[in-house]
Amino acid sequence: MKYRESEEMYLETILLLKEKLPVIRSIDIANELNYSRASVSRAVNLLKEKGYITIENAIIEFTPKGFTVAHEIYERHETITKVLAKIGVPLDTAEDNACRIEHVITPELLEYFKKFIDE
Repeated sequence: MKYRESEEMYLETILLLKEKLPVIRSIDIANELNYSRASVSRAVNLLKEKGYITIENAIIEFTPKGFTVAHEIYERHETITKVLAKIGVPLDTAEDNACRIEHVITPELLEYFKKFIDE
């Protein structure tokens, strides 16, 4: 997996966990993704270095930049999932493939997908 894909996956995971949990810690991400704590710790520190998150008392929070990027990633995922479902792909397959496609889709193609959903 390329780092950008991994970075996006972590940001999206944090965003989704924020909807379920009052606070997010690295252990929550590790449990959600079924990854080792060491792997998550490295990734989280890289996200912090890039200015996407802050970590204080082990609690992870988005920076404004990180929140914006996470929402953009999630929007791509949701849009792709909806298009795949609209053309008859079973939801679990659509979700799984959206996770892959969201990392390589161009902004132009995403706009076509959005128009297709609105039709």
